[in-house]
Amino acid sequence: MRPVLSPAGTVPRIGTVFLPAWPTERLLGFARATEDAGLHDLWLWEDCFKQSGPAAAGAALASTRRIRVGIGLMPVPLRAVVTTAMEIATLERMFPERFVPVVGHGVQDWMGQAGVRAASPLMLLREYATALRALLDGRTVTAAGEYVRLDGVRLDWPSAGPSRLLLGGEGPKTLDLAAELGDGTMLTSALTEAQIAAGGERVRTITRGRDHELVAHLMVTRGPDARALLDAELADWGRASPDAGIAAESPDEVAASIVRLGEAGVSTVVVHGVSGEPDPEGLVAWIGSEVAPRVAA
Repeated sequence: MRPVLSPAGTVPRIGTVFLPAWPTERLLGFARATEDAGLHDLWLWEDCFKQSGPAAAGAALASTRRIRVGIGLMPVPLRAVVTTAMEIATLERMFPERFVPVVGHGVQDWMGQAGVRAASPLMLLREYATALRALLDGRTVTAAGEYVRLDGVRLDWPSAGPSRLLLGGEGPKTLDLAAELGDGTMLTSALTEAQIAAGGERVRTITRGRDHELVAHLMVTRGPDARALLDAELADWGRASPDAGIAAESPDEVAASIVRLGEAGVSTVVVHGVSGEPDPEGLVAWIGSEVAPRVAA
């Protein structure tokens, strides 16, 4: 197994995603393929109404040894903050420094389907993230907010070290909140490089040099059907720009995009395929063997 890449300067971490459109039973093999490829991260999306984020993360962490596993993101309307705190703390204690939790609004249509759509998603996220961090830090929390109401709650088994919490989204007010309250910000997938750079700049105006991880996604397809696969995925996302991803003819294109994102301040680039990707494990191996060395060079 090749060693995990060591970023330096503007060279970002490189990760990938196990897309929730793929069968759950493929996750463990995909996680091991990600580690074998020498990548830094495996990310999971807790999309409705597919796989559980914490359950999948625990399984992926247990089946690997070194990669970081993140959930990007857990929709806060779906889960009580105490439950989320217990799940995060449990995984952090079992797998120190290998689990990255991200919370955010979730897709509002899905939240409506589940009967948990908030009148003010931004207020909910602020109250939730504030209480969640305090619980993970082992503090006793009493809150009487519009959405989060706790009465002297304290975890028996909080995070063993300093808690690390990222917030995700793409709207300006959400990015401002993530920069204010989070240890990092995860941007939504299917954004153009220009949109990612603008989002990162907005976050940096608030963090002002404070250590703050910026995570961005890069959607990639390859092969003879690359353009058709990418266009179909972007249409599902409702994205108008064909530049919100790469239909790659060579690994150089993908590597160059990762380098540009690093130069724009992105800490972690999550390269992932599309729902119709015919060979997800092969794509991960290609990223590790062909793309990552070009980035490092």
